[in-house]
Amino acid sequence: MKKIGLLFLVILFVSCQSDKAKKTDIVDSSPENLPKFTVEQAKKIVELPLHCIETEYPNKLGQVLGSDSDLKSPKKLRPIFYGCFDWHSSVHGYWTVITVLKKFPELDQNNEIRERLNKLITEANCKIEMSFFNDPNNKTFERTYGWAWFFQLHSELTTWNDRDGQRWARILQPMADLLVERYTEYLPKLLYPIRTGTHDNTAFGLSLSLDYARIMGIMDFENLIIENAQRLYANDISCPLNFEPSGHDFLSPCLEEARLMSKVLESKNYKKWLKDFLPELYNTDFSMAVAQVSDRTDGHLVHLDGLNFSRAACLNEISKKAELPYLHDIAKKHFEASFDNITDDDYMGSHWLGTFALYYLVN
Repeated sequence: MKKIGLLFLVILFVSCQSDKAKKTDIVDSSPENLPKFTVEQAKKIVELPLHCIETEYPNKLGQVLGSDSDLKSPKKLRPIFYGCFDWHSSVHGYWTVITVLKKFPELDQNNEIRERLNKLITEANCKIEMSFFNDPNNKTFERTYGWAWFFQLHSELTTWNDRDGQRWARILQPMADLLVERYTEYLPKLLYPIRTGTHDNTAFGLSLSLDYARIMGIMDFENLIIENAQRLYANDISCPLNFEPSGHDFLSPCLEEARLMSKVLESKNYKKWLKDFLPELYNTDFSMAVAQVSDRTDGHLVHLDGLNFSRAACLNEISKKAELPYLHDIAKKHFEASFDNITDDDYMGSHWLGTFALYYLVN
């Protein structure tokens, strides 16, 4: 009888341990606070680029004029990506629309969105876009922020099992090839990384471009990015996270670098590198206050809503590679702090913020 009782206790103990292990596995592999992308969120987000991709003005051209003949309207200069205030916002506006359509095709049951995109993404329009980039005065135009977002758009189209999507990907292929070539020429000449919290942040551009190289199977481009990321960042230590944010950041210099290196280094090496680079992340009591926006009609100050979204995306990706699940809670708080602020009330935020919210939800 005692043996039977002892056997029962052993079985019960093993069973409890097994259940405990299963629960732990579930928490580790799929934390509660990982983002869940819903159709309601998709509707809210996609309305913004659908409004702006054909809104020509206001517009920040950002071009260098070589002569009077270069003075043209945004639509004549760049007939695909002329809306959403500036070229890069237009590009990632298209990325937002495509990403949402792939996930929730029911949002375009009447094909109205497809018809609009078919009118805009044409071979003739792409040739005009290319001619702008081939102007000697504009060879560094949108380097590297806009280039990286273009890669995101092109890979989203290329991986879409859809006849229209495949055609649009083919139309945009020459532009993608040109930008890979430009990046390949530029990167070895960049002796020092650009560590700002805005468009020209080197780590952000490399991170999105590395994803593209891997998705598209461009091994030379992938190897170039890995090699230069290690050259620029492998020896970095003690990033001053307490200095962030600056007054109009929409990227975190420290977290963007940590996210990039999570894609570059093997797990063991990454954890070692991260402990030297951002040791505070290994404190289970680590916290990070969400960024506050004082005026959402100010095109620069509203950047800080975008910072909350980009921080959230970084924290989730860092957490997965470094196995720091409590970072998901901080990411979620950052996302929720700014998501309700995505409205069409003011164009300075509405023309781009939806993309950054979406990037968190799908990565």
